[in-house]
Amino acid sequence: MTVSLRGLRSLLAAVALSLTVSACGVNTIPTLEEQAKARWADVQNQYQRRADLIPNLVETVKGYAAQEKSVLTEVTEARAKATSIKVDASTITDPAKLKEFQDAQNQLSGALGHLLAISEAYPDLKSNQNFLALQSQIEGTENRIAVARRDYVDAVRQFNTALRTFPTVIWASTLYRSSKPMAEFTASEGAEKPPQVKF
Repeated sequence: MTVSLRGLRSLLAAVALSLTVSACGVNTIPTLEEQAKARWADVQNQYQRRADLIPNLVETVKGYAAQEKSVLTEVTEARAKATSIKVDASTITDPAKLKEFQDAQNQLSGALGHLLAISEAYPDLKSNQNFLALQSQIEGTENRIAVARRDYVDAVRQFNTALRTFPTVIWASTLYRSSKPMAEFTASEGAEKPPQVKF
């Protein structure tokens, strides 16, 4: 009887120990880090979707507004720059790299805004079904980018908080020393002012 009671005590001790370890947050940091990386992948996916739509939009506008060549060139160049800057899960802890990426995306957003504003000057373009469909897709993608960025910022906030709060700070300073705070998106300078569109 004492052998089985001893075995039962050992089993209960093992269960209690496993519950204690699982509740102490040892898995919190890698879980939150992976969530933040997944949210970053969502952001990149939406930016890529926008980049993929832009050539079709430019070609549609080109047929109607050939004289707006400078705007078309601006969009094409901004797209090329935005797609050339890569920030992946291994570099999202670098605020300078994220800012460079964000600045290029903001430049593309501005150029795209100019391109879409051209439609006001060309009634035939405004009624073109291809243009309207592309414009709608671009607008939808911009909304998806905003949501993806918001979700990424929230995931980064949770991860960065876990690195600095008890009890996960213990694991951050022991088991996960290589985990660094991730950079967040910040509003670009002048974002509080509405854009000026001039022709």
